[in-house]
Amino acid sequence: MTEEGKSVFTYRDIPVTYYKVGQGRPLLLLHGWGSRASVMMPLAGALGDIRTCYIPDLPGFGDTPAPGRPWNVDDYADMVTAFASLAGAGAIDVLAHSFGGRITLKWAAREHADIAPKKVIITGGAGMKPRRTFSFYRRRALAMILKLPFQLLPQGLKSKALSWLRETRIWKSLGSSDYRELDGVMRETFVKTVSEHLESCLSHINQEVLLLWGKDDPYTPWYQAGRMEKGLKNGVLVGIDNAGHYAFLDQPGRFTRISKAFLEPDGS
Repeated sequence: MTEEGKSVFTYRDIPVTYYKVGQGRPLLLLHGWGSRASVMMPLAGALGDIRTCYIPDLPGFGDTPAPGRPWNVDDYADMVTAFASLAGAGAIDVLAHSFGGRITLKWAAREHADIAPKKVIITGGAGMKPRRTFSFYRRRALAMILKLPFQLLPQGLKSKALSWLRETRIWKSLGSSDYRELDGVMRETFVKTVSEHLESCLSHINQEVLLLWGKDDPYTPWYQAGRMEKGLKNGVLVGIDNAGHYAFLDQPGRFTRISKAFLEPDGS
């Protein structure tokens, strides 16, 4: 990605890298976990004729350093609210993918945000409680067994022992691929964010929400999109055939056409 349109927004001493492209009313694009702004740039380019797109590297991803302590979803929502002030408006449209969708659900459910999402598009959005498999419960039981001997230690020793345990190969093998690839602050951030399910937020969201989903998404499956739609007051679910978790990359033309029709229903 070129350096054109690249800027930095400082939030709580974190230099947040972001890009600004296009023209028109503001649109905030939020990437997923383990991703970065560059993944959203082709979509921003396609929407740039109707929107000024703001695309940040969220803290801990891309060119933006990790926060100084583990963050939860509310921390990311606070940061996004502050970042949205760059648009200079009381409301901003949002298009969010995966983890960005999780942040957007939390943000949109707030009743007294200084800057609120206006129209919202979520694709492959995280935040719904997944169906658990036998493998999940087996891994969780093994984790509990591994931790059990350390529970009898004094608090100071227990913390050190558990920290050591989390660095062992057997412990790392119990986590997801995202978890195994992380360490330090971002590993704890992953645990804090992925363990929070947001079904309770849905009924507090009043905005129009388009759920634009790849029908073959293996990470946030179709049933999760249906549950999200059911919980929203003003949500509609549209599926895209032959598309997975990155529907905007798998079927960019169709994704863009549907997004534009939602953002500018009168074609203006």
